[in-house]
Amino acid sequence: MVPNARQVIHVASTPSHDRFHGLLAATAIGVYLLLLVGVTTALTDAAAACAAWPVCGDGWTTPATPAGWLAIGHRIAAVVVGLLGLAALVAGVRAGIDHRVLGAMTVAGVLYPVQAGLGAFVAVGGVTPTLSAAHLTVGLAIFAGLVVALAWALERATGDPTDRPNEDIDLNPPAPANGEPTATAPSTASSHDTAGVAETATAYLRLTKPRLMWLLCLVAAAGMALAATTTGGLTVGVVLATLGGGVLSIGASGTFNHVFERDIDRRMQRTNDRPLATDIVPVRNALAFGVVLATGSLALFAWVNLLAAVLGLAAIVFYSVVYTLLLKPNTVQNTVLGGAAGALPALIGWVAVAGEIGLAGLGLAAVIFLWTPAHFYNLALAYKDDYERGGFPMMPVVRGETETRKQILWYLAATLVAAGALASMEALGALYALTSVGFGAAFLYFAVQLHYEQTERAAFRSFHASNAYLGALLLAVVVDTLVV
Repeated sequence: MVPNARQVIHVASTPSHDRFHGLLAATAIGVYLLLLVGVTTALTDAAAACAAWPVCGDGWTTPATPAGWLAIGHRIAAVVVGLLGLAALVAGVRAGIDHRVLGAMTVAGVLYPVQAGLGAFVAVGGVTPTLSAAHLTVGLAIFAGLVVALAWALERATGDPTDRPNEDIDLNPPAPANGEPTATAPSTASSHDTAGVAETATAYLRLTKPRLMWLLCLVAAAGMALAATTTGGLTVGVVLATLGGGVLSIGASGTFNHVFERDIDRRMQRTNDRPLATDIVPVRNALAFGVVLATGSLALFAWVNLLAAVLGLAAIVFYSVVYTLLLKPNTVQNTVLGGAAGALPALIGWVAVAGEIGLAGLGLAAVIFLWTPAHFYNLALAYKDDYERGGFPMMPVVRGETETRKQILWYLAATLVAAGALASMEALGALYALTSVGFGAAFLYFAVQLHYEQTERAAFRSFHASNAYLGALLLAVVVDTLVV
């Protein structure tokens, strides 16, 4: 497990490295801010009001309208961010960064004036789909390069050289013998023979994993809201049936997960009080409960349309069988591949309204898919010992904590890149852009802090920051598309 907050954590860092890491992170977020603000409709209109370079009019005339000043402000900000990147490079060289970090920063530095040149072409020649796509692509490449450089730099400065891969983990550790006094042995004081009505009802509720429902329903809601910008299929009935089907689908998947992992749950401290691990709910009753929930879910999805029902069934089967029985206990990439389970609600929401799978729906699903490792690896760090006790080959157990912290940053960068690409949708505006930048910066801050602090508390802070990022982003999608 990640050391607790009371322990002294030593990291091989120096003030010069700290300064470099701060400048590099600030540059990356500055680039991301420029990108997302740049793709909004407001800035597109502002560029038309100042169709010259580097200023307006004949190229050296001050703007005459607020829209023109907005365009100029964006260009000035680009200069400031460029200087910040140069300062980060100088600080890195003085701190003695390795060749990988220097190479990634050099590529980003070479692309930066290319990006500025594309911006000048947009200002002078107007926005075209090809030019706009090239401008966004180069900008996202710069941002990704900077975060990759940051991850490598932090790995070298704060990583533990003795934290080596553990490929020999026992994936099937023996269960505790009957009567063996272990900290993870299940409590039998509340078996299903003695549990009261209220305790039993609470146990059935816990089977459904209700804490997952709000976020996954928000994913489906964002999918519906995006689809509503391209079709008129959004109605109160569709919304209620889709969200209701989603709640029941999540409940069924959670219940089957409890059934299939009940023996492993008894070995893990964080799960040994689950209803099936403590025999509050009999296995046959849990299976029947899951089937009822799944049937109700598919009935609601089918009322919306057949494709939504097919995707709903795929979501239940994928999480309950593919992830729980095949991926989670057998591969270190279980979290990455398992992200498909969280991404499917985005497609279900889109399909519920549009009747078919669309590019924007796939884009939203990609954001969720890439966010999942950046989110869950924090929890895997916090419960590393518990997952090893359960026999799960989680990333920190198999590849080490240093590698896991680095991959959190990589997947965070990938998530922000996908969210940035989604921002090119005309229906998404300044609220979405600023939300992604603001909450993305907070997530990045706590992910960087995790490299320095390396405690369970720091892992949970990064975990909660990831939840806040996605929740705020999805809410911004709904508000931007349906309200603003």
